[in-house]
Amino acid sequence: MTDRKINKLLTYCIATVWIAMGLFCKVLNLVPRHQQIVAEILGNEYARPLTILIGFLEVVMAVWILSGYKTKLNAISQITVVAIMNVLEFILASDSLFFGKLNSFFAFVFILVVYYNEFYLNKEQT
Repeated sequence: MTDRKINKLLTYCIATVWIAMGLFCKVLNLVPRHQQIVAEILGNEYARPLTILIGFLEVVMAVWILSGYKTKLNAISQITVVAIMNVLEFILASDSLFFGKLNSFFAFVFILVVYYNEFYLNKEQT
C-alpha cells in the first residue's frame, strides 16, 4: 500500500474517532462517563451543556479533518487538544476514565498516529 493510500485510510480513521467520541459518546450521551468527567473537571451545574458543546466541537474537528483544509494546522490542533484534555483528565478525573491513568497511553498513541499521518505520510502534499 502506498503512503498516499495509508494517509487517506488513517485520515478517515482519525475523523471517525472524533465523530464517535463527539457525536455518540458526548452529544447523544451513549457513554455517560464523558459527562461525569466534564462534571468532575468543570462542575456539575453545566456539565450536560458543556459536554454537548465539547462533543459538537469534536464533530467540527472531524469535518475539518475530512475537508483537507490546512492539514498541518489541523494536526497541530488535534495534538494540542488531545494532550490538554488528557492531562486534565489524568490530574482531575482519572478515577472516571475507562482505563484509568492508562488512558494517557492511548492518548499518546493517538497523538503519534496523527503526527505520523500528517508529518510523515502527508509530507509530499505540502
